Amino acid sequence: GSRYESDDIAGASHFIEHLMFKGTKRRPTSVDISRELDRFGAEYNAYTSKDTTTYYVKIDAAELPRAIDLLNDMLAHSKFDQEELDRERNVIIEEINMYDDNPASKMEDLLEGVTFAGSTLGRPIAGPREVIRSIPREALMAYHATHYVPSRMSIAIAGNISKEAEAKIQSTFGKWKNPKKEVARSFEAFVPRAPKKGEWIAFHAKKTEQTQLGLSFHGASSKAAELPAIKLLAHILGGSMSSRLFVEVREKRGLCYFVGSGHISFEDTGAFTITSGLDPKRVEEAVQVIWRELQKITKEGVTASELRHAKDHIRGKMMLYFEDTSNQASWYLRQWQTFEKPRAPEAALADLEAVTQAQIKAAAKRLFQPNNLYASLVGPFKAAPIALFAGIR
Repeated sequence: GSRYESDDIAGASHFIEHLMFKGTKRRPTSVDISRELDRFGAEYNAYTSKDTTTYYVKIDAAELPRAIDLLNDMLAHSKFDQEELDRERNVIIEEINMYDDNPASKMEDLLEGVTFAGSTLGRPIAGPREVIRSIPREALMAYHATHYVPSRMSIAIAGNISKEAEAKIQSTFGKWKNPKKEVARSFEAFVPRAPKKGEWIAFHAKKTEQTQLGLSFHGASSKAAELPAIKLLAHILGGSMSSRLFVEVREKRGLCYFVGSGHISFEDTGAFTITSGLDPKRVEEAVQVIWRELQKITKEGVTASELRHAKDHIRGKMMLYFEDTSNQASWYLRQWQTFEKPRAPEAALADLEAVTQAQIKAAAKRLFQPNNLYASLVGPFKAAPIALFAGIR
């Protein structure tokens, strides 16, 4: 993923993701790849995040060996054709433009930038335009050779798995060799630092009908003991239409259409976020309402009924989630990447079930401190709207 990149190749992970679909020796063009999968009605794509790049195919079980062979061919034998590479630079720049023109996406990028300032986690995944325009083919190939190796790879299959699947994996991915000398992990663990005056807020001036607001707090890593409590806290605050923020910000005051909260974890850190789209004239009111709710849950905690409902809601959502074999595969991939031994969903549910009211209150108290607040806004501003947070930060 993008956090592994140095500044001079920022965006390489995402660039390579695109190039894996552009042709191999056996399947020379992107059409050869897509036509083979389209023939069987397959769902296929890829995505790059801060810490991983994932490729997937969902296909008729009878065609599973074909999907394994094709993925192996793409990831091991893509040509990195110079002409295709140069053409794809423009495609990626247009993708960057698309997200930059989307106020909600822009707000999220800005929020990550201030939350993880000084870290590669704070950079946009697609990289800056100037790097995409100039990064050499050789640099992309070197990055691919370093990271696309067995020791850094996980493979998951879920659904109706044929007897031939394991043999096919061994005859394809199983033939990959680790390099004689592997490159060490190329990023440093994130350590929060106290921002200088005004560096905790980012804004983008744009003439919009709605202001996009993002708030974040340094959270917990993927292995943190308090993570189950934080997940329940996020749900109680803004995880459903009966959550505290939804009721207070939307239902009682009509300040927004959407408001929600969540938490994202990495191996060394995490972020608790609250996002909403608001009337530009009422942003300050919304900020104050949100902050009061955060302080309320810090001081008073949650009720037994709220906690029970949150646990039941998450359990129900997980049951629906695992009805999809794609989600099952994604779950176990993440488990392999995070823990020494993958956990079954039942283990995660047991962790959530064990969370107490006191643990949620303790998590809220740690997270929702004024000096741990970061913010981003996209809307019709002329300067950084620090005044919106008067009395808070």
